[in-house]
Amino acid sequence: MLSLTEAVAIARAIALKSGQRIDSSQEFIGQGLANVVGSFASSYVSSGSFTRSGVNHTAGAKTPLAPVFSALFLVLTLVALAPLVRYLPIASMAAILLVVAYSLVDVHHIRGILRTSRAEAAVLAATFLATLFLHLEFAIYVGVLLSLMVFLERTARPEIRDAVPAPGAHSYHFVPQTDEPDCCQLKMVFIDGPIYFGAVDHVQRRLRDIDAADPGHKHLLVLAPGINFIDSSGAELLGQEARRRRQLGGGLYFHRLHPSAVDVLARSGHLDAIGRENLHAIGSNVIDALYPRLDPQICRHCPARIFSQCQRTLPDGTPREPAGTP
Repeated sequence: MLSLTEAVAIARAIALKSGQRIDSSQEFIGQGLANVVGSFASSYVSSGSFTRSGVNHTAGAKTPLAPVFSALFLVLTLVALAPLVRYLPIASMAAILLVVAYSLVDVHHIRGILRTSRAEAAVLAATFLATLFLHLEFAIYVGVLLSLMVFLERTARPEIRDAVPAPGAHSYHFVPQTDEPDCCQLKMVFIDGPIYFGAVDHVQRRLRDIDAADPGHKHLLVLAPGINFIDSSGAELLGQEARRRRQLGGGLYFHRLHPSAVDVLARSGHLDAIGRENLHAIGSNVIDALYPRLDPQICRHCPARIFSQCQRTLPDGTPREPAGTP
C-alpha cells in the first residue's frame, strides 16, 4: 500500500507540472506485476521515487527511457568514480534532495485547498503533521483514512429536495419546489446521491419524516436521476419502504432510475417488492400512470390541484367541477 500510494502521489505531482494524464489503474497494474515478478528473484519492493522523478523532470525527461539511462549512467559513475564519491559530503547530497523535493511542492494547489474546503484543509494539516512526527507509512495511512472519513461524511447525507411538476400543460418534467403547494396524496422528491450502507439511516429517516409530517402522503414518487449507485443495503431499504407504504395504502415509485441501480434491485430480490411497473423511464408521463391510483374522494376536496389531470377528472375518471365551484 505504501509503495502504490507513493507511486501515485509522485505521478500526480509530476502530472500537475507537465500537464500529463495519469491512469492510476495502469500504474497499480504495473507496480503489482513488477513486484510479483521481482519476488521470484528476492528483489526489493518496487515503487517510484520523489527525488529521482523530480530530478528527471527538472532535467527535461519526456519518456520512460529516462530512468533506464539514469540507471546506466549511475552504474558507469559507480564503476569509474567510486573511489572519489566517498569524499562527497553527505550534507551536500541532502541539500540536493531537499531542493528537488521542494520543487515538487505545489504551493498553488495547497493554497487552493486551504481556501476551498475546511475539511480538506484539516486532512492536509493532519497528514503534514503526521509526516513530521510519524513514520512515512503511518503518515500516509493517516491521510488516506482521514480522506475516507471525509468522503463518507459527505456522501452519507444525500440531498433530498421536495419537487413539483414543471409548469406547462404538456410538461412531464419536475422542478424543485419553492412555494408551490403539495399534492394531498402524492409526495415528490429528488434524491441526489448514492444510496449505500453509509447513507441508509439518513435516507430512511427522511423518507419516514414525509408521512410523519403529513399522514396523507402515502404515495411517494422518487425522482432518481441523481441516484448513481445503490448497494445491497440501499436496495433492502427501498424494498422495506415499498412494503411499508403499500401497507399504508400507498406506494413507492421511481422516475428515471439508472439501469445499474435497477439491476442491483433485481439481483438483490427487492425489485419484486417495489414492482417493475412502478419504475418509470425518461420520456414517460409518470403522473398519467400514478394519478388513477389516488383516492378520488380525497382529490374531490383537495384545493391544490397541482397536476393538469386534476383540472379535468378525478382519479376514477369522473369529470370534476372547475376549481372554486361550491
